[in-house]
Amino acid sequence: MKLGRLNHIGVATPSIADSVAYYRDTMGAIHIGEPFDLPEQGVKVCFVDTPGHDGTEGTQIELIEPLGEQSTLRTFMEKNPLGGQHHVCYEVPDIDAAREWFEGKGKRILGPTRIGAHGTPIFFLHPKDMKGQLTEIMETPKEAH
Repeated sequence: MKLGRLNHIGVATPSIADSVAYYRDTMGAIHIGEPFDLPEQGVKVCFVDTPGHDGTEGTQIELIEPLGEQSTLRTFMEKNPLGGQHHVCYEVPDIDAAREWFEGKGKRILGPTRIGAHGTPIFFLHPKDMKGQLTEIMETPKEAH
């Protein structure tokens, strides 16, 4: 299995609108996507692109706001009402091979492989198996390469 680039850092927030203002006004972000709902996961998502210093593509910030009572963020937001870093996401060339690799290493996978906010297959690894960090594994989008 070959681990790819860090695709994004997930940041939970009680308000995407407030977080967008922060990243735009305080951090100087200029590439901010339109928020959209992922009702099957109970979240609203908005991507903030961070450009690389040399003009290359940087890393994205995925702002995640709870959407409804069944949100997958409910417990996290109860513990962290101001929000905060939620997960890191790494790209892999083949999601099925990555899943098999992590299972072979005894890592707990949280739920089935599903389609994530980028429209590609994803799964999450339990933080207790990943040095305390909730980790998303995402198949590299085909149009990106």
